[in-house]
Amino acid sequence: KVSLQSRANAESSGRPPHLGEVHKSFVDIPAFDWPIAKFPRYKYPLADNKAFNEEEDRRCLKDVQEKITEWKKKNHDVAAIIVEPIQAEGGDNYGSPAFFKQLQKIAADNGVCFIVDEVQTGGGGTGDMWAHSHWNLDSPPDIVTFSKKLITGGYFYKDEFRIKEGYRIYNTWMGDPSKLFLLQKVIEVVKRDGLIAKTKQVGELFQRELAHLQANHSTKLSQARGLGTFAAVDFPSAAVRDQLVEKAINLGLHCGGCGEKSLRFRPSLVYDKKHVEITFDLLDKALKQGL
Repeated sequence: KVSLQSRANAESSGRPPHLGEVHKSFVDIPAFDWPIAKFPRYKYPLADNKAFNEEEDRRCLKDVQEKITEWKKKNHDVAAIIVEPIQAEGGDNYGSPAFFKQLQKIAADNGVCFIVDEVQTGGGGTGDMWAHSHWNLDSPPDIVTFSKKLITGGYFYKDEFRIKEGYRIYNTWMGDPSKLFLLQKVIEVVKRDGLIAKTKQVGELFQRELAHLQANHSTKLSQARGLGTFAAVDFPSAAVRDQLVEKAINLGLHCGGCGEKSLRFRPSLVYDKKHVEITFDLLDKALKQGL
């Protein structure tokens, strides 16, 4: 027997991370008995909480190894670890580069495939085409999945994971070549206009403005965090967060929640510095309306 190991909070609370999308629509499909390991829940700002966050890394990595060992004793080997660089639906939870390097090492030491789920983070929003590029791994992940910003769903992998048999992408959509044509054009524009480098620069401004907004509304905002323009901030409760979302939308700012009480930001790659100014002006106005 084999299992896939996923991470707690990888989907919004109350749903198993593995097969989360299936369970949203179909209640009669059983969940597999697969291990779910802990994922770090950091305190912010990072510079002020280094000791706590490093202990979070150790705690979660220990749990991963224990889960692999536990399932092996049940004659149920873990075949793969699947992890998001940022747990988006779970509330924009981040792991450090050190955490992911050690996670990859645990996978390698145990003969487990290391799969990085970049469905939400891939495509440049973090200031790099792939969020896992920020980790400076000694070797690439075994498999990387992508979708959303990248038009179609797909994956790429190390040579040793190449399937020898044919017909793995066949029939019905035939790999959806029309979407691949669109993706090719999208990538051409991204490269031509330097959108990823620009997103990294704009993201630095965005993070400063988010921290500034939090400082000015410290009774309502906490845990400001992000990478590039992929960012989030927490509210005292889901109810308060939802009030802010409604007010911001009414003022003309498109935004939404994630996790238990987080507000997330997902600007497109054409988002510029002038848009940052507009964004935080509208958020400030919404917060001053009272929640």
